Amino acid sequence: MNDDRLPPVAPEVTATLVENLSPRLRKRLDAAVTKLGARPTHRDGGTVTIQVDDETELRLLAPGGVVATADAITCGCLLAPACVHRAAAACAAPTADPPPDLADRPTGAAPEPASVTDPASATDPASSLSSQEVASPAQRAAADALWSAGAAVLEAGIDGAGAVTQSALLRAAHTARIRHLPRAAGAALSVVTLLRAARAGDPSYRTADFVTALAELLGTAHRVGTASGAELDAARGRARRPYSPDGSLRLYGLFTEPVVTDSGHGGVRTWVAGTDGRLFTVGDVAPGGVGRAVGVADRAVRLGDTALTHRELGRAGLAVSGSTVSPDGRLGAGKGVKAVTARGAAWTELPLAALWETPPSEQAARALRSTSRYADPDGGGSDLLFLDVELIGAVRESAGTCLLALSESGIAVRLTVADDDPALAHRDNLMLLAAAPGTRLRIIGRLVPAPHPRLTLLACAHPTGGGTIDLGLDRLRRADLPDPAAPVHPAPPQPGGPGAHSPLYLLERRVEQTVSAGRAALGMLGDVTAETRRIRRAGLPTAAGLLTALCTSASQRERDLFGRLLPADTDSFATHWLTAALYTAAVADSLCAAAWEPVREGPAAAPSVPDQGPGRAVAQTAHH
Repeated sequence: MNDDRLPPVAPEVTATLVENLSPRLRKRLDAAVTKLGARPTHRDGGTVTIQVDDETELRLLAPGGVVATADAITCGCLLAPACVHRAAAACAAPTADPPPDLADRPTGAAPEPASVTDPASATDPASSLSSQEVASPAQRAAADALWSAGAAVLEAGIDGAGAVTQSALLRAAHTARIRHLPRAAGAALSVVTLLRAARAGDPSYRTADFVTALAELLGTAHRVGTASGAELDAARGRARRPYSPDGSLRLYGLFTEPVVTDSGHGGVRTWVAGTDGRLFTVGDVAPGGVGRAVGVADRAVRLGDTALTHRELGRAGLAVSGSTVSPDGRLGAGKGVKAVTARGAAWTELPLAALWETPPSEQAARALRSTSRYADPDGGGSDLLFLDVELIGAVRESAGTCLLALSESGIAVRLTVADDDPALAHRDNLMLLAAAPGTRLRIIGRLVPAPHPRLTLLACAHPTGGGTIDLGLDRLRRADLPDPAAPVHPAPPQPGGPGAHSPLYLLERRVEQTVSAGRAALGMLGDVTAETRRIRRAGLPTAAGLLTALCTSASQRERDLFGRLLPADTDSFATHWLTAALYTAAVADSLCAAAWEPVREGPAAAPSVPDQGPGRAVAQTAHH
């Protein structure tokens, strides 16, 4: 059985079916999910049938595309409806997204309709809660349930977090959603999705993503119970992305990038800038994958009366009246929005030229506020950088080949492809540019958080003439490149900076090891004195202390008067783990920001690793 062929099941349905199982059947649930996965399925409209055995069929009814009630899963076995098969089918199926009236739109999705972009008509339940100073008792109870469910995952590790543990997360997510805590509910659903991917051996699964999702869940649940005012509003999150009126806008096209998601969606996103330098996007993303991403670039933009295609808009301009804009800069396309074609501007002309005048370090700091692993979803901002560089040549790395370039401020930047799919032009264009050392280019890239300067290359000025190149869609030819010039820097500079050889990974790998194998596995590590000594020598005393505390908490078990082991303190361990996870993310962001500082000579060339600033503050906040 292919899980992708099963209809999505609402979280509360899966939770209900698992909760109704007897303790004996719960112990058999994971084996039942695996066994059911090997059985054939058949789809007929909104009904999917699974052949449990030669005489028994299991049906999932999803007339609207989603299994919305427990009664919509039926089984023909003798033990039904109290059988394990119904719960196993729900656990094997994808988790349905929240209903449309409560769900965030996916990144790159088509703009909201007019009824949603008009704030006067919006009915987001969370908006009525923004005046509360503290969370309600019901919200605190929902946050406590999320914390407990997340701590249970951390205790068991991925291998031990089976269907029953996942069911507890789904129930907590459903409760949080109806208590108007969409951010925490979404984090819980992400943890379940990643858990299933890890346990199924999905090649796209990354432990770092799971760490981020679990820390987001635990951190948000903790903040709901302790925060107030604006911080509480951020912890609650929004059930959907709000669009606000922004009046009349004069926009200038920058470039268009293809968008391809792991969920099979494809399309494009066109970036434009206002006269004040603000960045906006117009997107068209829907199911269809990379094929749709290539084709939709030449379709008309869904905005007002303009007939421009996305490719054309990336080089032209728009005059928009009645505009609506989301916090992340997406332009709404409601009925009240009017847009007509206007003259564009070259990258060397105002207002676009001003984007390249901001120092790279300031641009990187701004981008980090957007790309940080635990950034506020409604924080807005852009992750793009605008640089003037000189190409140096190809550099081989463990993950493949990238292009090394030198910025005007002397920073060595590694440029990588945004997508390796051969149907897109990213890889071929990067390799052609690598064959033209000495070429000076104006580029646009997306920040890749790393201890050295790194970008995914998205667009560049034409190497030999006017115009621009959308590097994911337009294909360069050798004739477009200038004659090879002797590079000014014959030896490619190596990435350096305070984080180039930081032992922070010693703490990061223990954080990741915990989610993979659980608390008990970390508790058997034994003495970590050598690791903490190395971390302290690198100027990271807080990291050393966190590693010691994490391992001590993992191995600590109290005994009763008769010498019997008492249950582990999962709350204390979860707190130590969360502190370490947030700390490593904060220090990694600080190291990335420091790497973009201008190259200096002499003693000031190696700034100290930031361990006393945001990293320590995060650690203290999480601990308390």
